[in-house]
Amino acid sequence: MGYWDLPEGNACVEKTWITTKFGTALGLVGSAYHIVAFPPESALAGLQRATNTTVTMATMGAIFGLATCLSAHARETPDDPLNYFVGGCASGIFLGARTHNAMTGTSACLALGTLGFFSKVAKMEGWRITGPPKL
Repeated sequence: MGYWDLPEGNACVEKTWITTKFGTALGLVGSAYHIVAFPPESALAGLQRATNTTVTMATMGAIFGLATCLSAHARETPDDPLNYFVGGCASGIFLGARTHNAMTGTSACLALGTLGFFSKVAKMEGWRITGPPKL
């Protein structure tokens, strides 16, 4: 069962688990590319870099899933795209705290929140990025 198959505002644990797994996968892929592009000086340094990136992305995924679901519960509007903005913004704030940089947190909050908002709007309205147009 996928993320969009679960009802909004319910099944918070399952949705958070799915977003955590997705964040972990993105972290692993991103750290692999980073290690290939910028080779570490030792195997231990490479392992630390990969672990750091993967754990950060997994945590961001978990924060997104949890904040989105809690926002839907608190606001009692499960299908509102603003819940996804809140989830993305919460993930961005974590990234800013992780990097000890308020500007990174602010920028990531706005960028990830906007991305989450438009992802939900696109899903609700049936937007397509690839493939033939839906008539």
